[in-house]
Amino acid sequence: MGSAPIADRRLPGWAQLAVIGLGTLLVPLDTTVNVAFPHIVARFGIAIPAIKWVVICYVGVHASLMLVCGRLGDLFGYRRIFIIGCAWSAVAFVLCATAQNYAWLLAARAMQGVGAALVLSVGAALATGAYPPEARTRVLGLYTMMFAIGAAIGPPLAGLLIARWGWSAVYAFRVPLALAGFALAWKLPAGHPSGQARFDVLGGVLMVAATGFLLLGLDEIQAAGPLLLPFLALAALTGWGFIRVQRQRADPLIVLRHFANPTLSLALSIATALNVVTFAILLLGPFLLARATTLAPMASGAMLSASPLGMMLAAPLAGRLAGRLGTRNLGRLGLAVTAAGLGGLGLVSAPLDLALIAAAMFVQGIGQGLFQVANFDVVTSALPAGDRGVAGSLAMLTRTLGLMLGATLLMLASASFTSWAGASLTAEDAFIAGIALTFRLAAAVAFFLLAIDLLVRTSRR
Repeated sequence: MGSAPIADRRLPGWAQLAVIGLGTLLVPLDTTVNVAFPHIVARFGIAIPAIKWVVICYVGVHASLMLVCGRLGDLFGYRRIFIIGCAWSAVAFVLCATAQNYAWLLAARAMQGVGAALVLSVGAALATGAYPPEARTRVLGLYTMMFAIGAAIGPPLAGLLIARWGWSAVYAFRVPLALAGFALAWKLPAGHPSGQARFDVLGGVLMVAATGFLLLGLDEIQAAGPLLLPFLALAALTGWGFIRVQRQRADPLIVLRHFANPTLSLALSIATALNVVTFAILLLGPFLLARATTLAPMASGAMLSASPLGMMLAAPLAGRLAGRLGTRNLGRLGLAVTAAGLGGLGLVSAPLDLALIAAAMFVQGIGQGLFQVANFDVVTSALPAGDRGVAGSLAMLTRTLGLMLGATLLMLASASFTSWAGASLTAEDAFIAGIALTFRLAAAVAFFLLAIDLLVRTSRR
């Protein structure tokens, strides 16, 4: 794969991808934090339910800022935003690792979310800019692979770090990575920012508010908390204000007419829904392995790495398959394989067959890797070249929204199925049956998404 003749290039294409991958790893390596949850609870003497704020402060901030940062990259240059993101992340990791109380940790996690938004929003745009347009799908495959590497090594690495240095190591070890990304990113091409347009400040504020209120509302659904309706009402109000402002602006944050493109709207909708159901592995898998097996935490982490390992191997392969199958058919293949993997997890029963679980997770990861590359390419190609930052941010935002929705809906489904199964099974068997039924539901949704994609594409011919 040859590199494009860009005048201000200082590194060959493969080296640019390596630097971008180094900065991007900062985000998926946050899977190490999940393993540290029990240690954080013990260190700060908090109730177990309070640990959710470690997730909310981070995910909520970077999800809310993703599109804003992507637009800043379009206007002022992707390299500049990436460099700021690496530097910002380094400081945030130091603050997380040195937190003296829980409030300090949560504030540092919010700061970490800003860094993640800055890095992720422009990562795909920088990667695709390193090569000519015809190589875009293969480059996106490599970019997805780099993201999957972090997710794959995170859980087992966390066990080693915590055993040797304690919970703060899951933050501290990323400081040198962030600093290396900061130093090396100066050698990336500066690009040609479209700085003529003005940044839509009011639109950005409304976008951040609408996304933040939506995520807080989703968090309240499971417990039917008293703030559920107020948060959803505020999300609707600020969302309506955002849409109104975008229609009036000469230089909007997002050109809303792009969403009239059925290809783009369908791709974003399917990706969000698929991310909801595939989150079942990270959400329910740890509980299944912890309660129904005697695996050590390190071994459980290695098991959970099977899915991102499959994604890591499939992503670069997807770039090659796209040339033979076409991007849309590649996406459909990814949906089918993902559904098969989730269906395999739906077959679990007591006593657990660990080989079946690992194989099903691996298959699901392969399918998700194929789908994500295809979907990334569809979203990127549906928007103008000057909106690459927004395109990459939209693709990443579907993942975050899917995870937040999945955390609520999958827990509700698993609890309901477990309660239903408990009428005829022991508590332990009912627990496993509830998780198995949830995975079957997830597989059915994935197959449904495949059917929707086929029907919509066929009807438009």
